[in-house]
Amino acid sequence: MSVDESRLSELQGALRKKMADNKEIADSFKLEDGVMQVSADQKAAFDRNMADIKEIKSLIEGLEGMREVEQWGERPATESVAAKADAAQHAAEIREALRGKSLGELFTESAEFKALDGGRNGANMPSPWSLKAADFTGYNVKDVYSALPTGTPGAFGSIQRDPIVVPPMRTRRVRDLFPTRTTTAAVIEYFRMTGFTNAASTVAERSGSAFGAKPQSSFTFVGEQAPVRTIAHWEAAHRNVLADEPQLRSIIDNELMYGLRLQEDEQILNGDGSGENLTGVLQTSGIQTYTWSDGATSPVPDTKADAIRRAATLAFLSYYEPTGVVLHPNDWEDIELTKDTNGQYLVAVSVAMGGEPRIWRIPVVETPAIAEGTALVGAFGTGAQLYDREQASIRVSEQHSDFFVRNAIVVLAEQRLALAVKRPEAFVSVDFDAAPS
Repeated sequence: MSVDESRLSELQGALRKKMADNKEIADSFKLEDGVMQVSADQKAAFDRNMADIKEIKSLIEGLEGMREVEQWGERPATESVAAKADAAQHAAEIREALRGKSLGELFTESAEFKALDGGRNGANMPSPWSLKAADFTGYNVKDVYSALPTGTPGAFGSIQRDPIVVPPMRTRRVRDLFPTRTTTAAVIEYFRMTGFTNAASTVAERSGSAFGAKPQSSFTFVGEQAPVRTIAHWEAAHRNVLADEPQLRSIIDNELMYGLRLQEDEQILNGDGSGENLTGVLQTSGIQTYTWSDGATSPVPDTKADAIRRAATLAFLSYYEPTGVVLHPNDWEDIELTKDTNGQYLVAVSVAMGGEPRIWRIPVVETPAIAEGTALVGAFGTGAQLYDREQASIRVSEQHSDFFVRNAIVVLAEQRLALAVKRPEAFVSVDFDAAPS
């Protein structure tokens, strides 16, 4: 089947269209104070177009390769007898000429060299002189060179470069448990309820001649602040390297963004509030605590799964329904692998079969961001709030130190956010270190 030229033309047109789209996106990048401003949407659109361009280019190359194969296949399958005889005669002449002569002598005796007439006819031969190894046998080709060349390249042959294999990334994040809002402020001020006296009761319509008085409940609030904090890091790269290796630029961008997400989870859980740190949930005063050894020890000691359920009860008693559990992978492994005396798993079978990780109907996020031996159970949806001042983004600049004259650039990843834990009692920290005896 012949190559469809119309299909090839269609793909070439699509390639030109994608390239024009990417140029339009690139032209929309803004340079502010020497820093190239690229939004997340612009970067995503540019990357999608680049992926399409690579795929279309691969298809075009494949079709063109098929066309070359077809043209080759249309040539005569065998040479004529006369052609073979001429080739044999030519090879015999070459072999005879090679007897006792070097390549230099053969070259100076060639018709091509003699056509120069000692330089009087110019320095360019009318046609190149060549000696094909297929034309003769028994000639020592090592006379051409005695060793491999030095420098770069240092050997013959083509180079195959395999794609870079990037490290695996965490798929579940603590952030996913929180509702998120955007803000334009530098500090979030809010009131945290620290006390509530519920005096609600039944009331008679009248007490004697007077109407019944309703009782008064009381609330206690304290003002709190959640300052916006910045999480950022950067990497230096040579402009030429990134221009020559587009895949490397993509890896740098992705790894920098991933590094922000790792630190974000760390801050949300464990930030101590000092300096430029967030005040993480586990470091917020007023959260509840539960120790594994506080559970039943007879006739069967509590498991870690039991401790999670008892911690969830504390949240329920504070009128907050838990919406998530954060566990270290080693602790979640212990829970999933817990068996009864008959070797039957105690955790829901759906988890072992690849279902959504849940325990006691509560979604589980397993992450090394939380210390082994500690778990966090809570109503993440109502007990706390994340605020995005600036979502994670990538910026590129050469205005750093002497990078401009060195043709180097800085790739910077940055985000700004705040965390407000408005109802600490909605969270329960579980201590697994004190196992029941």
